[in-house]
Amino acid sequence: MAKQKFIASATMLLIILGCALVITLLVHNKDEGKTLSAGASHPEKQQSKDQTSVTQKDKPVKKVRKLEVEVKDKKLSAPYVRQKPELPNGCEVTSLTMLLKSAGISVDKLTLASQIKKVPFESDEFMGNPNEGFVGNMYHGSRSNPGYAVYHGPVADLAQKYLGRQVIDLTGKPWSQIEKQIASGKPVWTITSINFQPVPESAWREWRTRQGTIRITFQEHSVLLTGYDEKNVYFNDPLAGGPGSKANKASFVQAWKQFGNQAISYTSK
Repeated sequence: MAKQKFIASATMLLIILGCALVITLLVHNKDEGKTLSAGASHPEKQQSKDQTSVTQKDKPVKKVRKLEVEVKDKKLSAPYVRQKPELPNGCEVTSLTMLLKSAGISVDKLTLASQIKKVPFESDEFMGNPNEGFVGNMYHGSRSNPGYAVYHGPVADLAQKYLGRQVIDLTGKPWSQIEKQIASGKPVWTITSINFQPVPESAWREWRTRQGTIRITFQEHSVLLTGYDEKNVYFNDPLAGGPGSKANKASFVQAWKQFGNQAISYTSK
């Protein structure tokens, strides 16, 4: 009798434990079903989240390059200085005076005229080289004591005494660089022809200097470039009597190239 009671009690215990296990499994499956149901009801959100995670982790970041915008026309204002009557042959020094004044340097054209390097017009059968200094007499012209010109090298050297490393010699650069410099807000010292037209071949001559033979023309002139557009260039001409001269751009550039693309400007501090 006692054995039968033990078996009955054990059986009842197993039944209770089995029921508890079944209930636990049912509750777990129900919760898991809710989770799956929530994911199934918004599959696009889950997919988007996964894709975003992969994109942010694996996709390389592209650097955005800033495109330079071409400025098709630009006009600047710059102080004007006239070369005459003191410097009838001093267009290069006078244009340099305007360039320095535009950079905030208070300087007189006669001061620069006294400081620019000079070479004799002729010495020992050699002609003066404008790449070495101003050739001859800058203050007046005569057959007995003539003057010619000075090119970018000595002019840039003199400019550096006032502006130091701010000075940039753009000589030899394409015209597009000149326009880019003007577009940045800085005028440009340059050499062109006296009438801003290409110089005819007949006006050029061989010039035998100590450094070698070069080609020169007495139709040379220097101005300060202050602007441009599609058809014209704008400049301060030291012979004009006032600022704001202009010339046909195509013709001006042709003449400018004949003199070797000479140009000087400056950068910001």
